Amino acid sequence: MKPATSACRIFTGSWLILGLLFGSNLHAEQVQLDVRLVNPTIKSGAKQTNYLRVALTGFDMPSDKERPPVNVALVLDRSGSMSGEKIARAKEAAITAINRLSDQDIVSVILYDSNVEVLVPATKASDRESIKAAIRSVQANGSTALFAGVSKGAAEVRKFLADDQVNRVILLSDGLANVGPKSPQDLESLGRSLIKEGISVSTLGLGLNYNEDLMVALASVGGGNHAFIEQADDLVAVFNQEFDGLLSVVANEFEINIDLDPSVRPVRLIGSEGDIDGQSVHIPLAQLYAKQERYFILETEIDAGESDTTRPVADVAVKYRNLKTETMDKLTSHVEVRFSDSDTEIEKARDLEILAYCTLQVTTERNRRATALRDAGQVQEAQKLLRQNADELSVVRLQCADAGVDVVLPELSQVEKSNSVQAESIIDVKKWGMLRKGMRAMQNRVEQQQTYGE
Repeated sequence: MKPATSACRIFTGSWLILGLLFGSNLHAEQVQLDVRLVNPTIKSGAKQTNYLRVALTGFDMPSDKERPPVNVALVLDRSGSMSGEKIARAKEAAITAINRLSDQDIVSVILYDSNVEVLVPATKASDRESIKAAIRSVQANGSTALFAGVSKGAAEVRKFLADDQVNRVILLSDGLANVGPKSPQDLESLGRSLIKEGISVSTLGLGLNYNEDLMVALASVGGGNHAFIEQADDLVAVFNQEFDGLLSVVANEFEINIDLDPSVRPVRLIGSEGDIDGQSVHIPLAQLYAKQERYFILETEIDAGESDTTRPVADVAVKYRNLKTETMDKLTSHVEVRFSDSDTEIEKARDLEILAYCTLQVTTERNRRATALRDAGQVQEAQKLLRQNADELSVVRLQCADAGVDVVLPELSQVEKSNSVQAESIIDVKKWGMLRKGMRAMQNRVEQQQTYGE
């Protein structure tokens, strides 16, 4: 990670003070906070736009025995469209997931078609053979009561809901919700209510017939992940990736607050949700995985300043529940900006790493607009935006490579390639259904900073 100037980043907080008193081991069990500006030095004499990044990095959980317990509901689509290879692979994936749980974990299995059935009520995972036998008995038939399936899964999680564990619903579906509430807004509202209870929701879409807008909306507001699974053969791998994260959560119940100086106006959060109230910004975060970095980009407008002066930009305060130490921890940081008449000084101070992360979020926002344009039949306009994305990402990638900023290069390359391929494929009507699902999954992955691919 590129070093930041003292004007750009100043760390305080309980983890630093306690680390000095008790040694580095405590530091290793704390989330790290990093607050930086794209341009820590800006032109004097004029109001300017700048981007603030707030990043949190989870600590390592060295032993599986030390991880917090999980309380997970597997909500499986068994409608008629899941028959054959799909239901066989879904059962295999669910059984693989059960094998990864420990005796302290809680699991439930919910099936849905036209109706909802609790196959395995919430129970300790110690009796794995009975749970796996029940899963093997599942057959596919009926319609798709998706909303009711998620609701019932949440009800099972709620039976053993606790702050010191990871509470999640994992939804698998291959079709359109056609029984009960079925709009993205309905599912988004459900996801919002569940995350307030401390229950996150991940969605796994299988094949080409599910509603990706609905599934992405539920995962985005539900604090979980979304994956597009083109082939049933990939189900086991995706379930494993989902459980890699689920079994490595180190912190939850985050409260992230940004208080801006009166000379700084918050414009918008890019790629994430949050509340802006005057000079204060509140950002929700459900959980953080071991060694995972989650970041948030705030676009700001900074009032003009005199050359060779500095000014406060923001104070950031983060509270969270540490699942390793079982304590409520607090982190704080302060960031300032410097004003200069020198273009050379401004350019030299630019933080390319933070610029790269901002570019990923801005181009993903534009990718979302391209999806909407293609839906409206404006193919050329959508293609133009995707090509613009690929060009911008290429420029930033080359700048980072030249400066030795390597940490973000793989993601820049991947998203650049995706936009380039999408730009060429978007004109093909026959491929649009598959391409759209891939685009929506990529948008969610970048915005949520997921680890698994498209």
